[in-house]
Amino acid sequence: MDHSWYRVQNIDTVDSPALLVFPDRIRENIRLLKTMSQGVDWLRPHVKTHKIAEVSQMLIAEGVYKFKCATIAEAEMLAMAGAKDVLLAYQPVGPKINRLLELVSTYPTTTFSCLIDSIPAAEAIAKIFSAAGKTISVFIDLNVGINRTGISPDHAALELYLSAAQMSGITPVGLHAYDGHLRDADFTLRKQKADEAFKPVLDLAAQLADKGYAYPILVAGGSPTFPIHAQRNGIECSPGTFIFWDWGYHTQLPEQPFLFAALLVTRVISIIDANTLCLDLGHKSVAAENPLPRVTFLNVTGAQPLSQSEEHMVVSVQDSRSHKVGDVWYGVPVHICPTCALYDSVYVANDHTIVDKWAVIARNRAIHI
Repeated sequence: MDHSWYRVQNIDTVDSPALLVFPDRIRENIRLLKTMSQGVDWLRPHVKTHKIAEVSQMLIAEGVYKFKCATIAEAEMLAMAGAKDVLLAYQPVGPKINRLLELVSTYPTTTFSCLIDSIPAAEAIAKIFSAAGKTISVFIDLNVGINRTGISPDHAALELYLSAAQMSGITPVGLHAYDGHLRDADFTLRKQKADEAFKPVLDLAAQLADKGYAYPILVAGGSPTFPIHAQRNGIECSPGTFIFWDWGYHTQLPEQPFLFAALLVTRVISIIDANTLCLDLGHKSVAAENPLPRVTFLNVTGAQPLSQSEEHMVVSVQDSRSHKVGDVWYGVPVHICPTCALYDSVYVANDHTIVDKWAVIARNRAIHI
């Protein structure tokens, strides 16, 4: 692996821990994504990975116009960036319904939609939008095995779609199926499982068409099953991690040759003994939901994280004498999405130089709305 691409000449201007992003590699990942799909009409990338307006604008500049997001803040960020079509891949409840209504009213040039998976939730959304004289499109959230949200793609989902079609304030337009639990490294096995999980979705869509409804828009998958759904006709695909890529998917999904486009910068802050040192890379700096190592270092061979606390990471090395306090290490996180959300801003590196900073504007739960 060529490691020369990430070294930054003015790294002394970057306080650590920090997150660096590389626009040239981001653009390459976007273009690669397009070659793996059947066209931008069938791309609906998820922005939960980056949460950055400038990155969203890079996608838009490459012709992408439909997006998926998980929070009201991410939806507003997309509207501010000029996105035409935004699916809130979440069932809004409580105050979120009113916030969604305000979002729709504030950004009329963006078309918004959201998920539903129950009649009470659909009725709550319909009531608020109808009272305001508005109508929002909704997708039925289908549980295809992840067992997190959604309704089974069977008769219950059919009844929900038919019921929603009778409600003033909402209009059912499609089906949403996220199969993020399918992560087998064996692509053949992953495809087999994805096909099995998706068959009931196609059956449900056919039933709706048989009843005289317009064939529903189908939004499916995340990063692991993107190459599978991308080969189906008429499916909007929703990968997200491709934009920055990470070590987890680099090892789990070898068929997807995306580039690392976001790296952690950390420094040695203490030499403990002959084979152990400490970095300023704690829980607050890299996603901690996975077991150690949580990060792979590109410029230090054989480094193995041993333990981590809020502001510290203790690492085993072959020989501490080859390191010194203040040394800069570059690392790829195992999981980039929650890592990015830990930073208020990212440093932008171009041609081995830090040239800018971008706000991770949608890491907060609210921007204006």
